[in-house]
Amino acid sequence: MSAEPASRAALASSPGVGAALSAELTKARRSRVPAVSAGATVLFGMVGGFFTWVLQDPGRARGLGLLGAKAQVLGGRADWPSYLALTSQSAAIGGALVFGVVVVWIFGREGADGTAKDLLALPTSRSAVVAAKGLLALGWCSALGVLLLGSCLVGGMVLTLPSAPVDAVVSGSARVLTAALLTAVLALVHALAASVGRGYLPGMVSILATLSAGQVLAALGFGAWFPFSVPAMLSGAAGQDQAVVPALAVVLVVATGAAGWMATARWWERADHPR
Repeated sequence: MSAEPASRAALASSPGVGAALSAELTKARRSRVPAVSAGATVLFGMVGGFFTWVLQDPGRARGLGLLGAKAQVLGGRADWPSYLALTSQSAAIGGALVFGVVVVWIFGREGADGTAKDLLALPTSRSAVVAAKGLLALGWCSALGVLLLGSCLVGGMVLTLPSAPVDAVVSGSARVLTAALLTAVLALVHALAASVGRGYLPGMVSILATLSAGQVLAALGFGAWFPFSVPAMLSGAAGQDQAVVPALAVVLVVATGAAGWMATARWWERADHPR
């Protein structure tokens, strides 16, 4: 049985959120997107490991020229705190791309494949479908955040980094997970673009637009008040002097993600879905 008939059968048999979530999980499980997103997440994590490897040997950094200088700027030292800081930047910046693609695929595939009308003709309510898609997106992105941290910890052991205080490793790990979670929440905004645009392209445009705006506004000094800049700033990507942001900035991140979620749900409730 293919993913589509299996998911429709699950929805038709029980009209609740549980059935809708089961259908969404079936689609994801039979797709290559989870494996690709996991591979991309590990790849972003390896970037921090590579820079840390460069920093372990000054001669190696000099031999790599500008790459060595870049490693000095980003990481500073080959130790656990610096390595975890680099990984938190991967969670914020790389996560904005990977998590965004996950959300766009979950919400945009119905329009791209022309299955939205068939899906919504089933007894499952539209709100249940949107709730299931949102829960899958948050769970999926959270799992990728944990995968990123796990690959970082394994990489640190492979690199035989010097021992560090437990509290430093714990706080660095918490920073990685916080950056990943906030980025996952913000990724829900792209669900609206993918839904309204009935496909992947509008969602990808939304991802690139928010990434670009976040970079520009952070450089101009307004990053703390632009939600899409906050995770990167908290990770230290804009410099350690800007790594502390007001609590209101974090509230704005959560509010922005929630607003994107509610706007998407409202659109699904009201929109027509032609073939």
